[in-house]
Amino acid sequence: MAKTKTTFFCQNCGAQYSKWQGKCTSCGEWNTIAEEVIQKAEKVTWKPASAIAKRAARPLRISEISNVSEARMNTKNNELNRVLGGGLVPGSLTLLGGEPGIGKSTLMLQVALQLPYKTLYVSGEESAQQIKMRAERIQPVSENCYILTETKTQNIFRNIEETEPDIVVIDSIQTLHTDHIESSAGSISQIRETTTELIKFAKETATPVILIGHITKDGNIAGPKILEHMVDTVLQFEGDRNHVYRILRAQKNRFGSTNELGIYEMQGSGLREVSNPSEILISKNQEDLSGTAISATLEGMRPLMIEIQALVSSAVYGTPQRSATGYNSKRLNMLLAVLEKRAGFKLGAKDVFLNVTGGISVDDPAIDLAVVAAVLSSNIDVAIDKSLCFAAEVGLAGEVRPVTRVEQRILEAEKLGFGSIIVSKHCKFPKQKFTINIIKVAKVHDVVRHLFG
Repeated sequence: MAKTKTTFFCQNCGAQYSKWQGKCTSCGEWNTIAEEVIQKAEKVTWKPASAIAKRAARPLRISEISNVSEARMNTKNNELNRVLGGGLVPGSLTLLGGEPGIGKSTLMLQVALQLPYKTLYVSGEESAQQIKMRAERIQPVSENCYILTETKTQNIFRNIEETEPDIVVIDSIQTLHTDHIESSAGSISQIRETTTELIKFAKETATPVILIGHITKDGNIAGPKILEHMVDTVLQFEGDRNHVYRILRAQKNRFGSTNELGIYEMQGSGLREVSNPSEILISKNQEDLSGTAISATLEGMRPLMIEIQALVSSAVYGTPQRSATGYNSKRLNMLLAVLEKRAGFKLGAKDVFLNVTGGISVDDPAIDLAVVAAVLSSNIDVAIDKSLCFAAEVGLAGEVRPVTRVEQRILEAEKLGFGSIIVSKHCKFPKQKFTINIIKVAKVHDVVRHLFG
C-alpha cells in the first residue's frame, strides 16, 4: 500500500497548501481551506478495449496540418445548437451550470430523449424512478436513451464499455468519485480527477460528454476554477424563478462563438424553445398607454424587440427616487441629467421608475433613446405611436449616436410589422432597401419634436 498523503485545498478557488491556514492568499476568502486525503495508488483510468500503441507526436509546420472540418452532431434542439455553434462536436466536453431548480437536469434529459443517437444519462442525484417520472412528462417514448444511477467512475466506464453510447450526460460532476482519491465526492481533488478521467475517455473515443455542474452562492461554478479551463465549452443556464423564461449563454466555446444565446419557456411538459423572443417581450395591450416605448436591442448576435416602461410622478418626499429594473440605474441618472441640461425638461423634483418587461436585463446602449422617449411620454402623459420603435445611443451632449449592426435591428423591426424606426443620422446603411420608414435624428431635440410636435 502506497503512503497516504494529506494536502489542503481552498474549497472556493482550488488553491493548494501544504498546511492549514485561516485565509486563502489566492482568492482572499476566510475559512475555506479544508484537508483532503490523497492516496497515491496505481491509477487505472479509462482504457479502450482495443488499446493500440500510438507513435509519439512530432512537430509539424502549420502549412502541413490538414484542414478537416469537424462534423457536428445535431441535438434536435435549435436553441442548444445555436449556442453550441451548430451542434455537439465529437470528443468534446461541455459543462452546463446554473441555479438550483432552474431546469438544468430537465433540459439535458429532454435533449437526451430527443437525440437520434444512443445516449447514456448518468445520474448521481436522482433514482431511476424519479427520472422515469420526469421523462414521461417530457416525452413518453424514447428507445435511444439509457439511464444509469451511479457515482463511481470505474463502474460508469464499465457500463460505457458494455453500452457503447454515442453521447454521455453526467448529472452532476460534483457527485462523482473515483477510487484513486480518498477524499469525499464534490471536493476539489475529486472533481479534478474525475473530470480528467472523463476528458481522457472523450478524446480517445470521440464521444461527446455533457457535464452538469453546481454553482456557488456567488453564481460561479462550484469546484476549482481549473474545471472551466479543462472543458471545451462552458454554458450558463440563467433565469428568474418568478418568470417562465430561461436564457442559455455560452461563457466559453472552443468550437464556436460566445455571442449566441438560446431562450426557453418553462412549461409543465418541459422547456419549450422560443424561436421568436420579441413576441413574448412586447405586451399585446391594444390601448394607447403613456410611458411605453419599443427598442431594438441585441443579445449576443440575436436581435430582439423589447418594451421599456417608465413612470414619472411628483416626488412626495424631499429627495426624488430613481429606480430601474433590468437597466443600469447609473445610466438612467445620466440620461435624466441630459434631458434636464440639454432638452430643458425639469425632472429634478420628480420620481422616475423604469422597467424592462419580460424579466430580462439589458446592457445594450442602443436602448437609450427608447428610455428617453418613455420617460418624456410619461412626463407629459402622451402615448407614443405603437408602430414606432427606437435604436440609438444618447451622448452627454444630447446627441443621438449610431449603434452597431443597425441593419439587423431594422430588419427585426420590419419583420415584426413596425411602421417606423428612429435611428441616428450618422448611421451608415447598406444599399439594401427597407420597407420600414427610417427616421434619422441628430439630437434629442429632434426626437422630442417628432414625437410630441
